[in-house]
Amino acid sequence: MSDITLRQNILDELEFEPSIDAANIGVAVDGGVVTLTGHVGSYAEKVAAERVVLHVKGVRAVAQEIEVRYPGSKKTADDEIAKRALNIIAWDTTIPDDKIQVKVQNGRITLSGEVKWNFEKIAAENAVRKLSGVVGVVNLITVHPHVDALNVKHRIEEALKRNAEVDAGGISVGVSGGKVTLEGKVRAWHEREVAEGAAWAAPCVTTVEDRLTII
Repeated sequence: MSDITLRQNILDELEFEPSIDAANIGVAVDGGVVTLTGHVGSYAEKVAAERVVLHVKGVRAVAQEIEVRYPGSKKTADDEIAKRALNIIAWDTTIPDDKIQVKVQNGRITLSGEVKWNFEKIAAENAVRKLSGVVGVVNLITVHPHVDALNVKHRIEEALKRNAEVDAGGISVGVSGGKVTLEGKVRAWHEREVAEGAAWAAPCVTTVEDRLTII
């Protein structure tokens, strides 16, 4: 697929996505590497734009340079954002709110603390990214192993085999302590995401190093 065709497909997909106002988003493509520029009205839109682009066939990587621009009347003070962030984390039953710390500076939220599972770390970030006034989220939450697993490698490989969206034969899984390394080739970015998800779902995993390449 040519870069010109891929660029048009991306523009069409951004226009099709109802959660994004793509009028001020610029798209450049070079060898399957996509650069997004321009501005949107919320951090949630910025994240959604990247997610949409990564799911377009032919995209190999994304450089995210979109700015979040809130109208002056919609800007929210940092202390108010912090209060809302703490509240929304407390309301989410999947997040151990007593383990999460929140810092806000110039609309950018920094999350820190320690949780037992990676899904809790992701849930905390997902909870705060849609708050009004947020221009970015830095997730520094660390994952502490929940239990020791004697056969993490086997569990991940079996999970990959069960998933119809992944060609498990092209993926090699390495495990050292709580670190999982994925190597090999996949057909699309979405397949890479699925493989990462399978690795993170295994108990005792604290780090996933994704070395998968897209063919």
